[in-house]
Amino acid sequence: MGKKYNIAVIPGDGIGPEITAAAIEVLQAAATRKGIEIITKELKAGGDAIDTFGIPLPQETIDSAKASDAVLLGAVGGPKWDNVEPDIRPERAILGLRAGLGLYANIRPAIVFDELKDASPLKNPGRIDFIIVRELTGGIYFGKNGTYQSGDRLPDGTVKGKVAFDTESYSEGEINRILKIAFELAMKRRKKVTLVDKANVLVSSRMWRSLAGQMSLEYPEVEFESLYVDNAAMQLIGRPSSFDVIVTSNLFGDILSDEAGQIAGSIGMLPSASLGANGMPGLFEPIHGSAPDIVGQDKANPLATILSAAMMMRTLGEDELSADIENAVKKTLAGGFRTSDITFCNEGENIKSVGTKEITKAVIDNL
Repeated sequence: MGKKYNIAVIPGDGIGPEITAAAIEVLQAAATRKGIEIITKELKAGGDAIDTFGIPLPQETIDSAKASDAVLLGAVGGPKWDNVEPDIRPERAILGLRAGLGLYANIRPAIVFDELKDASPLKNPGRIDFIIVRELTGGIYFGKNGTYQSGDRLPDGTVKGKVAFDTESYSEGEINRILKIAFELAMKRRKKVTLVDKANVLVSSRMWRSLAGQMSLEYPEVEFESLYVDNAAMQLIGRPSSFDVIVTSNLFGDILSDEAGQIAGSIGMLPSASLGANGMPGLFEPIHGSAPDIVGQDKANPLATILSAAMMMRTLGEDELSADIENAVKKTLAGGFRTSDITFCNEGENIKSVGTKEITKAVIDNL
């Protein structure tokens, strides 16, 4: 064997163990063909960890994740833990991992495979293949907030009541580091960056726009544009094929990435990555949830997790290995293989309705 990578695997809850097992099986098969060794270590987080340790994120999980080259996550949460205390809900594991690994950039591709073009709700979407780069640890979600009693009085003499506030704030360093990731990604793609902000209203957005304009000068090959967030939301519907890399703040990215997922049409097909300083160790996961209603029924679509593993290897510098996995997924779809969530695509063609295990085997066969 040549190169060696240590991958922390967090299966999590629901269908998490099924889809991560499928992704690792594909990854091992692809890596073996390239003479690359993949060493995995399974860790607990989410509801699985609550059941075992009473907390959603054990220190051992954080320490082992930090010591790895990358982290592959399945999904966390489910109705089983709906009544636990808010501080120990399974979802707290995700926040803890982001904080513990210093992950500040969420990378979410929006791709419509040719074979699944009917999945998009848009009539003539064209070629949809763009990435949203969302700032993950700053902005209004992490700014000062609270409530206070207003001393102002209404005309009848009564006090107006409570006032609630949330504060949006960003430092130059927080903005520049996320912009750097966006421009570097664009250099490896179609060389276009779109900044989404609200610079006509927000002071923080004006800083984003100013810093992005300055950074664009360092990347003369990259086409740069700025859009107000309301206009961007419309343009994602009107001209989705014109976007390459979209970079934006935490709040706007949270909203637009969900819109992008709907445009792409199939949540079971979309991977994501959360990256930090120097890109490592990153956290890679499908964007869908734990789907507790289909656990153990061989119905889960593992393709988003398999594509997350491909994304992971590309971030580690293994572009050929990543491309092998992505091309195998495309060939599998072209061969008509569909899990239940995507069987409606391309109706009337030679579609094979299959389960988790069979579509995983098909991907391996197509490597």
